[in-house]
Amino acid sequence: MTVPAEDATFVDDDGRPRRTGGVWTTSAHIITAVIGSGVLSLAWAVAQLGWIAGPITMLCFALVTYCTSTLLSYCYRSGDPVLGTRSYSYMDAVGSSLGKFHHKLCGCVQQFNLFGSAVGYTIASGVNMLAIRQTNCVHRSGGVSSGACSTNASPYIIAFGVAQLILSQIKNFGQLWWLSSVAAAMSFTYSFIGLGLEIAKFASTGRIKGTITGVSIGPTVTPVQKVWRVFQALGNIAFAYSYNMILIEIQDTVKSPPSELETMKVANRFSVAVTTLFYMLCGCFGYAAFGDSSPGNLLTSTGLKPYWLLDIANVAVVLHLLGAYQVYSQPLFAFVEEKAAKWFPDSRFVNKETKIRLPGSSKDGNYYYNFNMFRLVWRTVFVVVSTVISVLVPFFNDVVGLLGAIGFWPLTVYFPVEMYIAERKLARWSRTWVLLKLLSFGCFVVTLVAAAGSVAGIIDDLKASKGS
Repeated sequence: MTVPAEDATFVDDDGRPRRTGGVWTTSAHIITAVIGSGVLSLAWAVAQLGWIAGPITMLCFALVTYCTSTLLSYCYRSGDPVLGTRSYSYMDAVGSSLGKFHHKLCGCVQQFNLFGSAVGYTIASGVNMLAIRQTNCVHRSGGVSSGACSTNASPYIIAFGVAQLILSQIKNFGQLWWLSSVAAAMSFTYSFIGLGLEIAKFASTGRIKGTITGVSIGPTVTPVQKVWRVFQALGNIAFAYSYNMILIEIQDTVKSPPSELETMKVANRFSVAVTTLFYMLCGCFGYAAFGDSSPGNLLTSTGLKPYWLLDIANVAVVLHLLGAYQVYSQPLFAFVEEKAAKWFPDSRFVNKETKIRLPGSSKDGNYYYNFNMFRLVWRTVFVVVSTVISVLVPFFNDVVGLLGAIGFWPLTVYFPVEMYIAERKLARWSRTWVLLKLLSFGCFVVTLVAAAGSVAGIIDDLKASKGS
């Protein structure tokens, strides 16, 4: 694209408006993307692994995430990390480096992961809304055990689904900037409140709970369950660190010079360090406060006080997940709708847009809703299916572990490693090639055992729910 000389200062080498992102804005984007609902299960994960293996495992995941995110940063520009052709999304980068087959494979994995995230967020919202009712019930009953106050999370899950039915009819992500901004603010709100409540509970006892080996085998935990839970804990930690699939989009906001690669190296290092410190505090203070009884979802514990602050944190979780559901679902909505328009260009059902004037707007006003029948049907089906699955399998901890396991190896490790090898043209059996392949294989094994542990957890919880 040829750019007039007088406009050259306002656009980048690809003809798009000049990017303005630097180290601090990029780091803020990464930290905002990483810190979220995954933090709620870290105390439980550390409890399964114990005081030695728990922190070491989090450090290992941090190191792997930093290494692979740096590898991925090399692949933002294909051909040359400084002067090559830009990619605008993770899938674009995979296609440029590895070809059409891997591009389609990456798309399938990403779309499945997006759908799984919608299910996970629906479950989490229902569970946290239920927690508000439980904590208020315990508070009214003078601190009596929450067993008498327990109720079914299904009505809350369905209520969240109804809200998403409405929000999902907003046409595209650009119209949801306000919801995304609120969601980001809420994620920091409940994360820091959760950490503060953990520290307060630990300080109230003054005693460090927990053991070197984690949850003890006994009447409530069999040796087999112990193994499965350790595996599931790996999935929970992996979920907390998953952000590589949006890294290319973040890198596409970075200005140059200096090169985008140099900025991303610094931003990745700083962001992973800050996130790991925060995760260590959440996981370790939670385990120190609760010991073997660390909850699968930190904010559903009635052992945290004051109750009103716990309620605020749970409300923040729900508000965050209202937005996060849309952030993860809108790309999938757009993908399916674009494919449908391409496959059925003459279909009125797929392509016809009808302008409906919104209430309160004048006849000549610009406040219209563009109604499309295919969008209404497809997005409604998506929300209904994700809600039904959430009602059937309302186990936050297990589903988070499964999502973390499924997304970890392919999106965080495999594709970045293969792309880096292709872009740098590494010789087969060279030292770097062997080390990267060993890293990929090791993480593949972690994904397998974490997925197996999460599935075993879902089966155990289903049996327990049927027996109760």
